[in-house]
Amino acid sequence: MNSRLRIALGQLNLLVGDISGNAAKMIAAAKRARDELKTHIVVFPELALTGYPPEDLLLRPELSMRVELALGEMLREISGIDVIVGYPKRQYGKLFNAASLLRGGKVAATCFKHNLPNYGVFDEKRYFAEGVDPCLIDVAGVPVGVTICEDVWEQGPVEQAVNAGAKLMINLNASPFHKNKGQERFSVVARRARANGVPIVYLNLVGGQDELVFDGDSFVVDGRGEMTQRAPAFVEGLYLVEVDTDGQVTPVTGLITPELSEEESVYTALVLGVRDYIGKNGFAGVVIGLSGGIDSALTLCLAVDAIGASRVEAVMMPSRYSASMSLDDARAQAAALGVKYSFIPIEPMFESFLGALKEEFKGRQPDTTEENIQARIRGTLLMAISNKIGKMVLTTGNKSEMAMGYATLYGDMAGGFAAIKDVPKTLVYRLAEYRNKIKAVIPRRVFERPPSAELAPDQRDTDSLPPYSTLDPILERYVELDQSAEDIIAAGFDEATVRKVLRMVDRNEYKRRQAPPGVRITPRAFGRDRRYPLTSGYSSHSPDKPGGNVPASGI
Repeated sequence: MNSRLRIALGQLNLLVGDISGNAAKMIAAAKRARDELKTHIVVFPELALTGYPPEDLLLRPELSMRVELALGEMLREISGIDVIVGYPKRQYGKLFNAASLLRGGKVAATCFKHNLPNYGVFDEKRYFAEGVDPCLIDVAGVPVGVTICEDVWEQGPVEQAVNAGAKLMINLNASPFHKNKGQERFSVVARRARANGVPIVYLNLVGGQDELVFDGDSFVVDGRGEMTQRAPAFVEGLYLVEVDTDGQVTPVTGLITPELSEEESVYTALVLGVRDYIGKNGFAGVVIGLSGGIDSALTLCLAVDAIGASRVEAVMMPSRYSASMSLDDARAQAAALGVKYSFIPIEPMFESFLGALKEEFKGRQPDTTEENIQARIRGTLLMAISNKIGKMVLTTGNKSEMAMGYATLYGDMAGGFAAIKDVPKTLVYRLAEYRNKIKAVIPRRVFERPPSAELAPDQRDTDSLPPYSTLDPILERYVELDQSAEDIIAAGFDEATVRKVLRMVDRNEYKRRQAPPGVRITPRAFGRDRRYPLTSGYSSHSPDKPGGNVPASGI
């Protein structure tokens, strides 16, 4: 054995479907690992060639051919260093989630993923067959076991590799972020290392892909489950890991990047998700409706931090119900961030709508219909600006509102991406406070004023919703933890409030199905994480009564 094994972790930001581009990026990284870091091997994430998750691209007949061509390019271009790369491989008439060792222009070994996750955002059993055999390779004289992502969450694959002679494990991942996910991963990997008495090198993908954000946060643990090194979260890079092989195989203690606070990690995930959605889809920038409230204030900060003030435009669209302080606060924030802003009053358009609908509305009292007209006027203006200047509309609704249906279809829900769609209102305030500690750009009054949609006289969110300090814990229990009404009531929440909240969540699935995608930061987000039928007689709020079909209101 060499006395010290040098491994480069390719914590890369890749683009789903850009197979040749991903291959070129890995070729460049491998050459840098060889020439600058002087490593024996460079390791890339799970399904690195296709990007993760490729979803139904895996069903395209030509995908396998493109993957093989890109793999061939890597074999031709890389020499003098071993490479482990993840990709989908068709073999035995089946498709596997695979990782191969590239050495000397040849595929020296191939491993297949054993445990295929089929829950939450994962549906790998739709595409892949399961591997069964342990994967053991020799790197500079060290027997190394290779596993892929979910394999380390179960005892079997690591135990198989160790029983086959592995002295070190390398685990390739595409593990998406949610709050406190880093602690969860470390706990699992440390437990697996201790159970098998083997060091584990854990490599993760980084970057945004539609709703998902991958945080990197790659790390190394020794055979006792103690962390010896951690790469920065949310930062693309090549990170050197050294392992002593003189006697017992032991990772050399390296830099352990400090763990981020919850607010910093969530804020950074949102920024990365917004940046990559805009960049990877080729948008020139974003347009945001800036109201003077906390949600649009946070969204504007995220956009500026993601792509720079010069690519962000804010539009203020006051109505007869907009408070002057809202406009003042919106202007102050736009100026503080250096964002171009415009001012388009919607009163003339609102009057035109009411005039056109005068006979239709005759004899009926004003209600949410008039509120929704205002929201849809604003949505139309933002989409028109977006169409004309080529910048995407970034919507500003939060998770609490989306859960309760406190939003207008084709109005404030109209846009291309929903930056804070998975952020509960109480967390919105915490994230805004976090951003203001970096630089005070959100006026203090925005935090202190009662939240209001300003679509009716003296309107407050609490006219329609429980206080967010009550609402958000109920939503977390129901949406993320799958607790029943009885469970939530037993935890001390008011029964009438609980049943009202659950009823509103259940009946507004049709709105959420039509909402734009947004960054996932909780263990269960609306969208690919939580898929409920639109037409359903099931009732969560009142098990003794059928849900049935009820008229939709406040659309």
